Amino acid sequence: MRSYFKATFGLALLATTSLGLSACSQSIAQEADRFAAVEIKAQPLGDGIAVLFGAGGNIGVSYGPDGTVLIDDQFAPLTPKIQVAIADLGAEPVAYLINTHWHGDHSGGNENFGKAGALIMAHDHVRERMLGIQKSGRGNDPASPAEALPTITYHDGLKLHLNGDEVHIKHMKHAHTDGDSIVFWKKANVLHMGDLYFNKMSLPFIDLKSGGNVRGVLAAAEQALTMVDDETQIIPGHGPMATKADLAAYRDMLVTVIAAVEKAQGEGKSLTDVQAMKPVQQWDINPKAFIKGDAFVEAVYRSLQKPVHAHDERQ
Repeated sequence: MRSYFKATFGLALLATTSLGLSACSQSIAQEADRFAAVEIKAQPLGDGIAVLFGAGGNIGVSYGPDGTVLIDDQFAPLTPKIQVAIADLGAEPVAYLINTHWHGDHSGGNENFGKAGALIMAHDHVRERMLGIQKSGRGNDPASPAEALPTITYHDGLKLHLNGDEVHIKHMKHAHTDGDSIVFWKKANVLHMGDLYFNKMSLPFIDLKSGGNVRGVLAAAEQALTMVDDETQIIPGHGPMATKADLAAYRDMLVTVIAAVEKAQGEGKSLTDVQAMKPVQQWDINPKAFIKGDAFVEAVYRSLQKPVHAHDERQ
């Protein structure tokens, strides 16, 4: 009987393992197919500066005598295409990489670029989240390999002097996540907002499980508006290039929605009640949007239930 049990268990285990390997191979094939047709398109923004559009977060590129600086890097399978697009700009391989936050559609290529010699920089919380088992609104993500981790981190911000420009990196507290940064090229007058700003393609994504809060997204928009002028070219985390007027309209939307939800909460309305009010209906116009109206209202509602973050070491 014991021999029969062992044999039966062994066959079952082999079958399960085979199915697992088959599913894994299928998953890898599907992932490859997902990115096979993706085209990385470059849009020059000025002398030695460009944006790359593909699948995932928009990528900022600065290049010149001091080396190539990359802002975010999308998904790992796209690295070769991104490298080709950079070379087509006449730029050298990436020497510096800045992550606007930790999500995989902005940091998925870190390991590849890290192995190729790029120096990776990000906010303290980006490294902290990438070191452990990540928990976010998108589910769990495995710990990142050492080559993918930021090796230079900062608390409030950083200033780089590269390619004839001043690159200002500023942390925006508890917004899309708890580790967001915006990147501003002073001379070129270009601002990269990361996922603090989705332009004309989705309502905002507030990753509450990664320390995000809608109050912080509004504060980031307000601060960014003090840094830009009518000539500034703004790179959103997702969507087409934007202007100060576009960002101001986004800020106004946030103000309106937050006020409506806050008022409703004060009247004792439940989340379901507030969602039924459709406070974002006029902006919820893309049927293919990543974040739709009810999801955004829930994020705002739950954000406002949390205490306002005071400045501390965890900010």
